[in-house]
Amino acid sequence: MTIAAGAPPTHNRPAELALGFLTGGVAGASLTAFIGGCVVGRAPLIVTGLVLPTVYGILFFLATLPRRAREAAVAPRTALAVIESLEAVGGETSDVPVRFELSVAPDGAPAFRVEIRQDVNLVELPDYRPRGVVVVEYPPDRPWKTRIVKRPTPQWEERAAGARVDSVPGPAMKSETPGGCFSALLTLLGLLLGAAAVLLLFRADLFDAREGDSGASTPSVSSTLSTTVTSALGTVTPGPGQSMLDEGELRRAVESLTQGADRRRALTVVVQDHLLTVVFTPTGVKNPSFDPRSLPYDRVPGLVEEARTIPGLGAPRSWQLTVGGVTGSLVLRVVVTGDAGTGTLEADGLGRVLRRGGS
Repeated sequence: MTIAAGAPPTHNRPAELALGFLTGGVAGASLTAFIGGCVVGRAPLIVTGLVLPTVYGILFFLATLPRRAREAAVAPRTALAVIESLEAVGGETSDVPVRFELSVAPDGAPAFRVEIRQDVNLVELPDYRPRGVVVVEYPPDRPWKTRIVKRPTPQWEERAAGARVDSVPGPAMKSETPGGCFSALLTLLGLLLGAAAVLLLFRADLFDAREGDSGASTPSVSSTLSTTVTSALGTVTPGPGQSMLDEGELRRAVESLTQGADRRRALTVVVQDHLLTVVFTPTGVKNPSFDPRSLPYDRVPGLVEEARTIPGLGAPRSWQLTVGGVTGSLVLRVVVTGDAGTGTLEADGLGRVLRRGGS
């Protein structure tokens, strides 16, 4: 039984190229937004990076739902095909990906040549050989999705055993998405344009935030400290517009009083919004003392903020942090005065809150 060859059907998918471009754009935009938001600490960018691919996935699913329903409604066509060539293309498991080139000769339709990839079990691989006739199935509107039927019905198995299928001349259709390098370039272009769109739309959040961070640190680093040091006392006043709660300000103020070879120890450290006072241990006196540089600087703003929230204070007006080591261990005591009362918070030398209350 000889089955003659006819004109091979072709397929053209410009929509797949557009889809690849759009997918690249969404990927570039979402990755840029998420990574940029994490770097500069902007929640809107992070949310955009997470929501954008989710919304795209939902829209893609809804948009392709009618097409997938139509494709599922099309009954596959069964036909005989001859194996023109086959090649194992990798795999380290029992199922090996094999590239088949087939000449398919359906009943009552033009024959065509197609290239597919299909997993074949190692045990069954010897059953497939060049010029061997196999039974295949394919959607009539998408012949490039041809698949070899591994367990055909007895009727088709009998037909395949006694048939001879002629080769179809010409290039083979591929089951992979058409487009090749052009498709990859379009996807890359979409990715770059998506990233550029995020950088353009959120340039204020991305670049101004970085410049703002740099600008915020500059005055703090170069702020002028007014320092007065005596044998028993040292005071520091920050520059105009500066507060001891500003990042790094308290640390620089303490270090300005403890410079030099003699690392002076302190009896008490008192911190207010615009004043630092350090009472040094007198020479020759063996009172309990501590190194003022050992303060948990990073915890001080948080302790003050927590003390301001103590119930019963009303509107906070002023605060004062007193650090002492009379008991042998460092104790931080924050007192906040409000228009309705006073609140007190105590913490240990690591800045861990021990107790809090109002009066």
